[in-house]
Parts: sequence; structure tokens; C-alpha cells
Amino acid sequence: MSQPLTKRQSAWWLGCFAGIHLFRSGFLALFVCLDASGKDAVPPLPSKPWYPRQLSEYEAELAREGLDHRGEAPGIEVDTNKVYDLPELIDIAQRSNPRTQVAWERARQAAAAVGLSQSTYFPYLAASAGAGYEHAFIEFPALQQGPGPKQVSVLAGGTLPLDVAAERAAVGVKWLLFDFGERKAAVTTAKENLMMANVSFNATHQQIVFLVTERFYEFNTARQKVGVAESSLQAAETIGRAAQARLDHGLTTKPEVLQAQEQAAQAAFDLEAARGALSDAQVALVESLGILPTTQLQVAEVSGKPITDNLGDSLDEMLDRALSQRPDLVAKLASVRAHRADIQKARAAYYPKIVAGAHAGWAQLDVSAQGSPFAGDNEPVYGGGIAIEVPIFEGFARRNKLSLAESELRAAENELTESRDAVIREVWKAYTDFTTALRKQESAARLLSAAENAYAASLAAYRQGLGTYVDVANARQSLAAARSVVVDTRSAIYTAAAALALSVGDLARPTSPFTSHHRQ
Repeated sequence: MSQPLTKRQSAWWLGCFAGIHLFRSGFLALFVCLDASGKDAVPPLPSKPWYPRQLSEYEAELAREGLDHRGEAPGIEVDTNKVYDLPELIDIAQRSNPRTQVAWERARQAAAAVGLSQSTYFPYLAASAGAGYEHAFIEFPALQQGPGPKQVSVLAGGTLPLDVAAERAAVGVKWLLFDFGERKAAVTTAKENLMMANVSFNATHQQIVFLVTERFYEFNTARQKVGVAESSLQAAETIGRAAQARLDHGLTTKPEVLQAQEQAAQAAFDLEAARGALSDAQVALVESLGILPTTQLQVAEVSGKPITDNLGDSLDEMLDRALSQRPDLVAKLASVRAHRADIQKARAAYYPKIVAGAHAGWAQLDVSAQGSPFAGDNEPVYGGGIAIEVPIFEGFARRNKLSLAESELRAAENELTESRDAVIREVWKAYTDFTTALRKQESAARLLSAAENAYAASLAAYRQGLGTYVDVANARQSLAAARSVVVDTRSAIYTAAAALALSVGDLARPTSPFTSHHRQ
């Protein structure tokens, strides 16, 4: 028969069951929690929007930062009473546009990477200190000599307990003396990456200058088209008054007056549309500066003088200059040189490395045997040596790294070739667009002069009863279209000139100190 459980045994079994239950409950809770967190990681349904956890925290933080951002303009104070010309607007953009700040930080990071790669040339120096205690034992058998003078036998075995306390402080140095050019290749790669970051910084400035220039002329174009729309409305109202006067004298009919009123209403609608386009152009200009879009800014007007061809260089000269100074080409060339250095680094991994090491310090060692008092001493410790590390086999990693580096070099060389072809196309197109816009300028001026004369003659004839309403209405529309053509042509010339400078790499190009000294 089984014996009844004692109170201690019962308590033990109850504890076991309770522990198992708690373990199962905790495990199930953990499983449910993990399962729930996994389900919360993605939207539950593809057909409905989802509100993820902690989204309100992000929205609240954005709201706070948005208030701060609206409360103060980033970086630059704009004088609302000042009329800014294009160079001043470019200066504001270069100082305040976040893209220049980002490009600058990228360049600083690349410079830090160069310093990081150069640090491998220096020795590695480290100080270390430690203390420890260990309780251990050693075998301590009982020995007996005999029966001969040289015979020893083991009678029994035993142990000797030991307590060991140690303290140590030292300074160690490790120095890679020679690595067959691996560190040099890494430094070269970092320097080429720095060059890419620097020219990308310059390219960012050029793109911002072009963007501000383009938005500046777009704004002036929109402003001039408001003037064109106002003139068109005045002309439509003038024709309407002439039609009313003819009606009063019995020279026309009521439908002709109504048509004139319709044309005036259409001209008023076109004026409001032009004013809306002007507002959009102003917001776009302010936005290109990198300041708050709500900033009120006064912008100078473009001169109405005819634009002359002042390039001074032929297309071939521009192509040669673009192929030698474009920031994107410089970056592509730096990428090619960086990948060449990567190949040198991959090849250097096949060769041994020579490393020197040394250390010096102080050590304290105390030992207690069989409970005896601790006894020991402290002495200086030092050492040094030279080691040669020879790679033998690493799963073909070096071969694969070399193949990868060679493939990346070929790709970079092909990208450079493709970029050169693209630069030639861009310069050729920009040069053609600029010269075409210049040639259109004279034709647009003649068109405007003819339209003005035709409108004046048609209006005079209509007032005298010698012309029809259709003739004078068509002349008004032709005059408005001719004025718009002149405005668009002048804007296209300015924009094409900026695009040509950007394609060549002359836009906001930094001056070399060597070139400046030579010119002086």
C-alpha cells in the first residue's frame, strides 16, 4: 500500500504544480503577447487605412515642431520693404536652403571617413587593469620510497586547496607595420569619396542657383502676363464702349454690344487666372530659397532691353569645358579611382601582415594553501614581439571580394562613359535652345509691332464705322497673344542661358586659388 504523504511532501508537490502552472501561464501570456505584437506590426486588412500604435506620439511631435517652424524663419531674415534682385535671391538660397546644409554635412562625414582610414597607420595603445580571486585545488598524493633506493610508489591520493588573489595593470601597444598597401588603398578610397562629396556639394549649389534663376524668371513672366491681361481687358472695355457708341448712333445692333460685353468678361476672367498664376509663381520662388513659403517678398523686375548673344565661346569650346569641369563627371571619375583602390585593397588581402606588439605593467599575486596566510609578491611585467599573419584559407572570400571589386570598377567606367555622352547631349541641346530663343526675339518684336498697328487701325476703323466688330475683336486677341509671345520669348532666353551655364558647369562655379593667382 502506498503511504500517505507528509505535510512536507504535500507542500513540495503543491509547489511543483503551482510552479508548472505559473510557467505555463507565463509562457502562454508571452506567446499571446508576441503573437499580438506580430499582428500589430502590419495593417490587418489591405482594404482599409490603419492606425498603428504610437502614431499619435509622432503626430504630436510633428505638431510641436510645426509650430516652432512656423514661428521663426529658418536662418535668414527677409526685409519685406526691400526689393531683391536675382543675385540677392541666390545668396539667400545658398545660405538658407536645407539642401546645401545636407550636402555640407555629407562632405564633413566624408572628411571624417578619411581621418578614420588614416588612423590605421598609427599604433593601437590601450591600458588595462584587473583583479580577481579563485579557489582551486591541486592533486597531492602520498608517496613511499622503497624497497629500492630509486623506487617510489603511490600509497593514496589527496588534494591541496588553494586560494589565489591576483591584481594586474598594464599598457599594451599593437602596431601594424606592413600590409602590402591595404591601408593605403583604404585611404585612397576614402579620399575619392571625399572628392565625390565635395563636388556633389558644388553641384547642389549649382542646382539651387539654376532653380532660383528659373523661378525668378518664371515669376517675372507671370507678373508681365498680368500686365498683358490688364491691357487686354482695357482693350476689350474700349471696344465695348465703341460698340455702345455705335449702337447709340444706330450704326450697329444689340447682339454686337453683347458680344463685346462677353469679350470683356472673358478678358476679366483671364486677368484673374493670370493673377492666380502669379501667386503660384511667387510661392514657388520663395520655396526655392529655402525659406517659409508664406514669406512676403518683393522681387525686382527684369530689364526690358533686347538681349544680345554674349556667349563668347563656340559650341566646341563649351563641350571641352563641360567635359573637364562638370561636377557629376568629376564625381564619376572619383568613383572610378575609388574602385581602382578597392581592387588594390582586395589584392593586398592575399599577402601577409607584419604586426608588432608590446606590453608593460605591474602584477600582484598572492596564494594561500590549505588555509594558510596569503603569501606572494608584486613585480613589473613586460614583453614584446613581432608576428606575421599569413592568410591561408577563408572560404574563397578574398577571391570573391576581388571579383566584386573588378566588376564594380567596370560598371563605374561604363557609367563615366555614359555620363560623358549625356553631358555632350545636354550642352548641345542647351546651346541650341539658347540660340533658338535669341533668334525668336527679333521675330517676336516684329510680331508685337504688327499686332499693335493692326489693332490701332482696326479700332480706328471700327469707331468710324468702316470696320466690323469681328475685325477689331480678332485684332485685340492677336495683340494679347503677341504680347504673351514677347514675354515668353524673353523668359525663355534667360532660362536657356542659365540652363546652358548649368550644362557646361559654369553656373556658380568655384574659383580655383591657383587660377586666381595666375590671372592676377
